[in-house]
Amino acid sequence: DCAQVNLSAAHSRTPGKASMKESMPLTDITVIDLTIARAGPTAVRQLADWGANVVRIDAPSEGFEADGGMSPDYLNLHRNKRSIVIDLKNPEGQATFHRLVESADVVVENMRSPVKHKLGFDFETLSSVNPQIILGSISGFGQDGPYGERGGVDQIAQGMGGLMSITGLPGQGPVRVGIPVADLCAGLFAFQGIMIALMEREQ
Repeated sequence: DCAQVNLSAAHSRTPGKASMKESMPLTDITVIDLTIARAGPTAVRQLADWGANVVRIDAPSEGFEADGGMSPDYLNLHRNKRSIVIDLKNPEGQATFHRLVESADVVVENMRSPVKHKLGFDFETLSSVNPQIILGSISGFGQDGPYGERGGVDQIAQGMGGLMSITGLPGQGPVRVGIPVADLCAGLFAFQGIMIALMEREQ
């Protein structure tokens, strides 16, 4: 099977919460979540918290347990989402994914820029499937340019951005901030950009 539905306790709702979700401002928006690590899931979590119908795509080799299972961090990052396991590395899995894209509003990803072209979720491909689709991409060094193909994580952003040089005690070397502030800010700014794109599309 190239697709396997996987619902967790993070997605269960207590009586009364369903009606609250129905009144949320993003209830009519469907989001496909291709994100990994923290920056991307943080962006999608904002959409889910405001009522969007979020379907998270997990790779067969990763899935629920590999992402932390029922850990508090996992449940916090992926609350209000559903998930499905799809192998985007085979044509059948890509066809399944594109069927989801046909009725979606937003796709969000935060992988290295060449990956989207390899696995068929670059904007050109997605917009040929659904001309109204919005693609939100988060990357360490942008989508092109001399570092465009490099991966980037929070600590790299803190170091290269200079934040680590002003953290810690006098005489110490650079110190990483205690929380993944670069990832969290990237996720929040991506959420903001997606919301602006949704508004622009409606207008």
